[in-house]
Amino acid sequence: MLTTAEHCPAPVPPPGSQGIDEILAAARARLDRLDPERAHLAYRTGALLVDIRPAAQRAAHGVVPGSLAVERNVLEWRFDPRCPARLPEAVDYDVPVVILCQEGYTSSLAAAALQDIGLRRATDVIGGFAAWRIAGLPALGPTPLHRAFSLASPVTAGSARH
Repeated sequence: MLTTAEHCPAPVPPPGSQGIDEILAAARARLDRLDPERAHLAYRTGALLVDIRPAAQRAAHGVVPGSLAVERNVLEWRFDPRCPARLPEAVDYDVPVVILCQEGYTSSLAAAALQDIGLRRATDVIGGFAAWRIAGLPALGPTPLHRAFSLASPVTAGSARH
């Protein structure tokens, strides 16, 4: 018999913890989220459009021309003006930053994290890159990932390692 989440009782959460839906709602309550058209206008008038999706996702779905690709796992280090690992664009705390992910969930959490380090104008795109594409805004790709390949078959390649 296959076990699914609906057949398993949910664990009791620790006191004081929040579920992801609560965390996401709290993050979004702090943001002036932009629909794709407003995000495009903000970008065209000087805001930094930051794509936090992993490289494979950008390759599979496409990118916004001119956006900065900064993967989520290093975002705060790249935009904290106090951090030696910051990007040249992270000049101060007033930089307008618009975060883009695939569907607009991770970007809300990321924009709130940037606000936590002092970038008060950080926000995100409602619906993410998927909504950007649907709106017909400028996008490139997708581009195929180039895989390295060997001319030797896996059988002979493996036997060469004695």
